[in-house]
Amino acid sequence: MKKQPLAYFSLAIVAVFWGTTYLAVRIGVADFPPFLFSAIRQVAAGLLLFGLLYLLKKNEPLTGRAIAQQIIPGILLITLGNGVIGWSERFIPSGLAALIVSVLPVYICIISLINGRERNLGMRTVAGLFMGCVGILLIFKDNIKDLGRHEYLWGVLACFGASLFWAIGSVYMKTNSFTTNAYTNAAIQFTSGGIGLFIASLLFDDYTHLGMVSNASLWALVYLTLVGSLLGYIAYLYAIEHLPIVVVATYAYINPVIAIVLGVLLLNEPITIITLLALATTLYGVYLINSAYRKIIKEKDNER
Repeated sequence: MKKQPLAYFSLAIVAVFWGTTYLAVRIGVADFPPFLFSAIRQVAAGLLLFGLLYLLKKNEPLTGRAIAQQIIPGILLITLGNGVIGWSERFIPSGLAALIVSVLPVYICIISLINGRERNLGMRTVAGLFMGCVGILLIFKDNIKDLGRHEYLWGVLACFGASLFWAIGSVYMKTNSFTTNAYTNAAIQFTSGGIGLFIASLLFDDYTHLGMVSNASLWALVYLTLVGSLLGYIAYLYAIEHLPIVVVATYAYINPVIAIVLGVLLLNEPITIITLLALATTLYGVYLINSAYRKIIKEKDNER
């Protein structure tokens, strides 16, 4: 119980600071090759975390099997998830990216249904999935004219795809057991995912204007490395260890709100009534899904 205040403080860090990362990414990739930007951020975070574990004497001997197990979520979560979202923010507003990512619990629920982990959804979960789908339709409705622009369309599709890969990676992490601790796993994921992003950078990035990178982009890179990746993920792992999963999941309600507000205030990103309605509808759908899982967990605890 004594650790709970620190756990809630860690959750507050996740809820607030992960919400700011969408703005920081948008600033960072404005004049920095997007995959290279994310690659440097993630590899640096991984190496810093390895160094921190070594200094705290929390490092563990790594086997080939342990590394291989974490390369999979590293590619799914970091390369195809986080990195592709960074690329998409070159073409779409940071608030829109956050709104699309907020649909993530809907993906996770569908994946769990497909792989047989969830058989009895219940009316509340079905209602949550329906509201999430309505939210997606509203997102498209609010940006239907912009979808006619080739780069904007690819940015939106890439963001949806990245969210799907993040969901697959999250389910993989939840359904597998590992021999190494969560912090070591995170360090391997950061590093392996970052290496994957370096490869993506060589294939897709344009280095023509690399010498013209602004100080704002460099500061965004530092912020995302130290706060977004390192501090945010450590806080998330601490919160998930000491608080119920349904409590930790509430950060998903706060992130998009912060991202949209910061985008409007600092980057003059457009916001409409439809955008707000899409946000409210999506978050309500997420709430219904999470509350349904909370009920299932309580019923299982009562049976024990």
